[in-house]
Amino acid sequence: MDQRVSLITLGARDMDKLAAFYEALGWQRVDSPDGVIAFDLIGQTLGLYPLQALADEIGLPIDQLGRGAITLAHNVPDKSDVAPLLAQAAAAGANILKPAQDVFWGGHHGYFADPEGNIWEVAHNPFSPLGPNGEFQWNGAA
Repeated sequence: MDQRVSLITLGARDMDKLAAFYEALGWQRVDSPDGVIAFDLIGQTLGLYPLQALADEIGLPIDQLGRGAITLAHNVPDKSDVAPLLAQAAAAGANILKPAQDVFWGGHHGYFADPEGNIWEVAHNPFSPLGPNGEFQWNGAA
């Protein structure tokens, strides 16, 4: 198995509302089959899929899908980029869980939950500079 993530799928209770949230952040949909909403990222895709359909596809009841034990991160090039992005998320309907602040490991971050409770970290990591297209690698993009 290659060491990469290709597609992140979020099971959505309200596809249109969740898609509108990500569009309010400035993301743009790409063509996708009926029943799926997709946003291409740098090297991956974020897909929105009806929660019940996801549960049916996996073969589990919704209450066994698991929630809350994962966070998605969006790294930014500068410390000063964190707070405005959290404000943009709040204006789009996010719940700010942790405002922008310095963190013990030397970075600066904050957290928000999208309208369906998916948790995102917005972070600046001075030890992992982003590549020219915003790509992230743990010790800095090559």
